[in-house]
Amino acid sequence: MKLDILLKNLTDNPTSVTLDDALAAIPGSYKSTPVAFENGGVRYQAGQNVRSCQLLAFAMLHNLTKEQTLNCYGIYYREDVLRNPTGTDHEPIRNFMKHGWDGVQFDAMPLEAR
Repeated sequence: MKLDILLKNLTDNPTSVTLDDALAAIPGSYKSTPVAFENGGVRYQAGQNVRSCQLLAFAMLHNLTKEQTLNCYGIYYREDVLRNPTGTDHEPIRNFMKHGWDGVQFDAMPLEAR
């Protein structure tokens, strides 16, 4: 998905966005480098949880709201997490839900504009 279409969908029809859509928009506009990051007090080493690292960096660069960012996770957020609020799966999503942007820190920015 193209970047402009993804951003428009996140505003106009956020429940149509899938994780694959969000991740597909990144390589055309950004070079990605694995970095260590923290999400809600959980530390991930460089190369660990790469998709969440990229997605959170992308959302941060585009000043997405917490809700827009969560919608980038698609059905993993809307079905797996929201329908099972006491579950323990999808830790990065659940941590971001609890801590939002205050809980996200990167050792370095993992995305660089092409």
